[in-house]
Amino acid sequence: MTNNEQITQYWQNFCDLQGIPAATPYSAWSYGGDQKMVDELAELTRCGIKTATTSAADLYEPDEAQPYVGEYNIVLDAHQQPVCITETKVVEIIPYDLVSAEHAYHEGEGDRSLDYWRQVHQEFFKAEYASVGQQFNEQIPCICEVFEVVYT
Repeated sequence: MTNNEQITQYWQNFCDLQGIPAATPYSAWSYGGDQKMVDELAELTRCGIKTATTSAADLYEPDEAQPYVGEYNIVLDAHQQPVCITETKVVEIIPYDLVSAEHAYHEGEGDRSLDYWRQVHQEFFKAEYASVGQQFNEQIPCICEVFEVVYT
């Protein structure tokens, strides 16, 4: 069975259990970073420790949908295998320098502090912006999502 078939089957199992149509839209993705980081973040999500994430609004492709409330996401590990399904509960666009300590805590990473969040996200965003020939600054619009795990 290919990864796509496994993802489709995972979604079908969730839909059957919840009684929702299999045609309900969803996204399947893995967190950014190296393989170890991708797996760590997926596991933190599966365990319910990581209940939020942040992305750079500027880096979405013009035809790429941004996160929205009610969206289902299949979180994948570094091998593109399904780990869990989340449902997005809150989406806010906030400048990087105004992301709250509460949001950093809900991201569930490191010591869960705002200082830790800023350190790792600044490194990540600098690299992501550089990869498309842009410069990171502390006023970039961040898409801050809060979600809950609805299936493992």
